[in-house]
This record gives sequence, C-alpha cells and structure tokens, in this order.
Amino acid sequence: MLYALTNVKFLKPTTLECTFLDGKIIQYDVSNLFDKYPVYKGLADEKVFKKGVFHYGWDLIYWEDIDEAVDTTTIYEDGTVVGHVETTINQKLGFLLSKVREEQEMSQTELAKLSHIDQADISRIELAEGNPTLKKIDKLFKALGKNITIDIE
Repeated sequence: MLYALTNVKFLKPTTLECTFLDGKIIQYDVSNLFDKYPVYKGLADEKVFKKGVFHYGWDLIYWEDIDEAVDTTTIYEDGTVVGHVETTINQKLGFLLSKVREEQEMSQTELAKLSHIDQADISRIELAEGNPTLKKIDKLFKALGKNITIDIE
C-alpha cells in the first residue's frame, strides 16, 4: 500500500512528524533504524537530519547528505499516531491524478498532449495548488483511460 505524505516536520532530536493523505499525523523516531542500518546514524547530527526533503505525493523522505531515505510505509506502520487533520479534496484529487499517471508511466508533458491541458496546470493540480473545473478533471482522467464517478458518503 502507498502512504502519501502531505507534510513533514523535522522535530528534535531525530523525530519526524508526518501528515498523511488520510489525515493521520504520525511521529516516527529515525533513531530506531540506527542499529539495523548504521548508515542512518548520520541523522543523529541535527544539521543533517533537518536537511531531509520530501515533495508532496512522494512515498519517502530523503537525506542527500547520507544518500538514504525512509519510506512512508515504515513511518506509517511503525510510528505513533499523535493526531488527525482533514485533507482537502484538492489534495486527494492531486494525489490520485499523480498516482494514476505514474502507474501508466506517463509524464505530465505526455498527459498534457493527450488531454489538451497545459502541463503547468497539471502540475498545479497534482500539487493541490489549483481549483480545477470538473470538465478539466474529466478530460485528464479520460486521457488516462479512466472514468470519473462522484459518490457522496
């Protein structure tokens, strides 16, 4: 299962606080990895730890200084739930579009050509930075060979 991140905070000394697309806020102490994987001991240095990076929708947090990453499955399954937030429809839509596009090994540029929607617009939708119309959403998913259904719970 893919656990998508929407936000990450690098807390002291080696604790990550990750917000997931399902709204769970989970804390994970990367020092749990030190004995099993010695390369992670470099994260004990706060300056190195704080330089971790993630991008919305990634399934990992990466540290260039040690050339290693922690995957979201480890964090989600082994961490501690400390809270919950509501995720926006734009975050869910952006993640879903990105996931379907990547499963089909299609670039944003290729999707832009098929859907006749600017690549920059696709990027904004995937990053949950825009408010796309239903018509635009429908065109994108049709270009990916998918149909949209709307369900009210």
